[in-house]
Amino acid sequence: MKAVTWQGKKDMQVTEVPDPVIEEPTDVIVRITSTGLCGSDLHLYDPLTPFMTAGDIVGHEPMGVVEEVGAGVSSLQPGDRVVVPFNISCGSCWMCDRKLFSQCETTQNRDSGTGASLFGYSKLYGQVPGGQAEMLRVPFGDALPIKVPHGPPDDRFLFLSDVLPTAWQAVEYADVEDGGTLMILGAGPIGDMAARIALHRGLRVIAVDQVRERLARVHGRGAETVDFSQVDDVGERVRELTDGRGADAVIDAVGMEAHGSPVAETAQKALGLLPKKVQEKVMLTAGSDRLAALLSAIDAVRRGGTISISGVYGAPTDPLPMFQLFDKQVQLRMGQANVHRWSDDILALLQDDTDHLGVESFATHHLPLEDAPEAYRKFRDKEDGMVKVVFTP
Repeated sequence: MKAVTWQGKKDMQVTEVPDPVIEEPTDVIVRITSTGLCGSDLHLYDPLTPFMTAGDIVGHEPMGVVEEVGAGVSSLQPGDRVVVPFNISCGSCWMCDRKLFSQCETTQNRDSGTGASLFGYSKLYGQVPGGQAEMLRVPFGDALPIKVPHGPPDDRFLFLSDVLPTAWQAVEYADVEDGGTLMILGAGPIGDMAARIALHRGLRVIAVDQVRERLARVHGRGAETVDFSQVDDVGERVRELTDGRGADAVIDAVGMEAHGSPVAETAQKALGLLPKKVQEKVMLTAGSDRLAALLSAIDAVRRGGTISISGVYGAPTDPLPMFQLFDKQVQLRMGQANVHRWSDDILALLQDDTDHLGVESFATHHLPLEDAPEAYRKFRDKEDGMVKVVFTP
């Protein structure tokens, strides 16, 4: 089969790889019909390359049709249509029982000290073959895949794999009261979808970005927008819009690749010059992130407010303004999305006749799998109005 494989830093290639097979009685094989390109995939493109191995199959936002089921699977059969969550959870361990599916103890990666395994996401998270491919082996067939009806286009359900539950959890964790103000840093796929969910719930949304196409998208849905490249101080601008108080909550949907962090950016580039094994050790013990977005969130949130972090951070030595956090009595919530915690509520909304969140028009680009290498580059460089890419194997 064909799959998108990592071959080196900024080097994604579509190659022929062996078809997946049933390895455990609880496995299912899914023929992929649509699969997304996620902002997190860019971390593998660069800077998380030390944890990648040439030939790794990437991608963690797939859906498709069940082709084969293991002998131990009873809830699915060939022909069923399913969405595959990005984190791999067994559904029955201590963590899963508490709806902390991203911390599943069955698939936790104790050697690297990380949570549940992820599809297509480096040896930090299990080195499990990913979903930017024609076929995918999915474990825990009775617990992991989300069965969806035939009929509507793939885009109606595809984003249940990652974008929707990640954005949904970000809004839930922000915990804004009815009529309150939610600031969202970053209007990429997660920030955009979080804005849609918050607006659907009747919240006031202020979205911050510098890419005009992205700001135009969220503005078109009803959000107020701030172009951070056009203001001297984002926090001050948000206070001007909120009677001097600040946003009730802020979602950081940017994470480690924030603009405006020159020292950390230089350090990341210098790290890339070291041998791969040294890079791994430094990143796990002494690495630093670009914190511009998080620092903006801390500044812009009101006293007693909440910061909800969905953007990925990975460095162990990041300095935080602890006095400011303590003095403002800020609550922090964060983490990988617990997909199955939210999937029933989201699926119920998606099955309504009205496309409340605009999921069917959410993707800006639908491309064949063969175009993946160029799509990674354009997505990283924010070219061609590219916000959300869906590959069709």
